[in-house]
Amino acid sequence: MERLLAHLDRHHLLVLDELGYVPFSKAGAELLFEVVSRAYEQTSLVVTTNLPFEQWTEVLGSERLTGALLDRLTHRVHILEANSTSYRLRESRRRLKRRRMRKG
Repeated sequence: MERLLAHLDRHHLLVLDELGYVPFSKAGAELLFEVVSRAYEQTSLVVTTNLPFEQWTEVLGSERLTGALLDRLTHRVHILEANSTSYRLRESRRRLKRRRMRKG
C-alpha cells in the first residue's frame, strides 16, 4: 500500500472521476481519505461526481470520514457545476443520427 501511495505522491495532478458511482468499502473509503490527505495542499486534484456533498456519506459510509474528506477537498477549491446532458449521451445521439442519415 505504501508503494502505491508513494507513486501517487510523485504526480502533480490526480483525477478522481465519477466519485460516488460505486459505494466504497470501509477500506476503500479510508484509502481515498489517505490519498486526499496526502495530496492536500501538495497536489492538484480534480474530482468529478454527480452527487451533491450531502450524499457523500452514503458512498463513503462514515459521517466523520466524509466531513474530514470534504474539509480537505473544499479548502481553496473551485467548484464547477455542469447541469447539462451527459456528453456521452450527446455523442451517442449524434452517432445514431448520422447512421440514420446514411441509411435514409
